[in-house]
Amino acid sequence: MKRFFAVLLVLCMALCIVACNKFDPAAKSEGVMTYEEYAAAEIDAEVVIEAYVQATQSWWENKITVYLQDPDGAYFAYELACSEADAAKLTKGTKIKVTGTKGAWEGEVEIMDGTFEIMEGTWVATPTDVTSLLGTDDLIKHQNKLVSFKGMTIASITYKNDAPGDDIYVDVTKDGKTYSFCVERYLTGPDTDVYKAFAELKAGDVVDIEGFLYWYQGVNPHITAVSKVN
Repeated sequence: MKRFFAVLLVLCMALCIVACNKFDPAAKSEGVMTYEEYAAAEIDAEVVIEAYVQATQSWWENKITVYLQDPDGAYFAYELACSEADAAKLTKGTKIKVTGTKGAWEGEVEIMDGTFEIMEGTWVATPTDVTSLLGTDDLIKHQNKLVSFKGMTIASITYKNDAPGDDIYVDVTKDGKTYSFCVERYLTGPDTDVYKAFAELKAGDVVDIEGFLYWYQGVNPHITAVSKVN
């Protein structure tokens, strides 16, 4: 009898392992685009994608802006139609299916006029270090991904409307070139650690930065974390 239960336990464990291994975060449902197909789609084309919520901006007037990613690429879904109740469900890692129109604004490729439905499965991205790609044509290939930049020197920090509470514009330098980053208040507002951290930083400080690789007339990452390099 003991032998029987031992064999049964082994079989159960094997089945659990197989079940766990079946989940593929890059898999797409029927009729859903791969990231490669999405990237190749024309502007103004209808697109259908599945990806995982990495962050959201503030819900407002039945709309929400979502940063999405899967193992193959990332998406910026601008002002998805969304009830306040559904907005609360869009936690980090949640998988959603989005139907909308591929658009572009000042260099940022995004999904516009979209709707979504929540799917099964969860997945969270880890930051991709793109420091070495700054100033190259390859950087835009990582647009909207969660990325990191190492050893950036702060050139200036200014607040929109010249007072804390709104967006923070951060110019940083690397290898003699200057890049414009942003602390987006609707993503990381005044109550967040990253927003507060910039009150303690100044020009000349060297920092590591994480954020979403947003584009506005050139690279303009939305910062989600910053740490001073000792």
